[in-house]
Amino acid sequence: MKSLVHDDERLDDLQIKGYKIIQHPDKFCFGMDAVLLSGFASVCEGEKVLDLGTGTGILPILLEAKYPGEHYIGLEIQAESAEMARRSVIYNDLQDKIDIIEGDIKEASKIFGKASMDVITSNPPYMTNHHGLKNPNDAKAIARHELLCSLDDVVRETAAVLKPRGRAYFVHRPSRLVEIFEAMRKYRIEPKRMRLVYPYVNKEPNMVLIEGVRGGRPQLTVESPLIVYDKPGKYNEEILKIYGMN
Repeated sequence: MKSLVHDDERLDDLQIKGYKIIQHPDKFCFGMDAVLLSGFASVCEGEKVLDLGTGTGILPILLEAKYPGEHYIGLEIQAESAEMARRSVIYNDLQDKIDIIEGDIKEASKIFGKASMDVITSNPPYMTNHHGLKNPNDAKAIARHELLCSLDDVVRETAAVLKPRGRAYFVHRPSRLVEIFEAMRKYRIEPKRMRLVYPYVNKEPNMVLIEGVRGGRPQLTVESPLIVYDKPGKYNEEILKIYGMN
């Protein structure tokens, strides 16, 4: 199995079911946002799940570990990241449960077909302003900035691929919350549940977790705040639980 991990790559323990993920420290590595989204999402028995912009496959692997879904698919446009994700799937012996597909989010409905998924997750690029980027083709830049797809692209394709009453789960920045809700309603994904994530209790939120239902009725539940740190270097108990360290 060690041959699956290439030189300069590392093998990170996901703290759940013994699963590990292959990452390259100089490329884009998963962050807390993906872990929190895996805890905020919900997958029921028999459901088929698609993760848009899966990177190195963190969300399909975590979701498979946490929920009894039938099958999980990660879509990733960057060939190197998709190949790394496939090796992580093999490392964890999850080939029967997870597929990694190389492709463009903007073509998701063509790749998978309309109304084909029960659940969609996405941790899309947060930043619209990419002026001054030294290398727009860098893996980190593509993951963080809307270089290859926009928020509208993500929500449009989510709506197209979701089954009626299917659920979408996003993690994004609170500063773009109005834009996110506008896009969701534009494509008839009704925001149903929202949770703001705060680094400390006395700081502004820096993440928002959102659940939407395709064709759902208007009614939004705002959940209690999620606080990351009780004090510098000390995670909140709920964060430890989400990470599987409690």
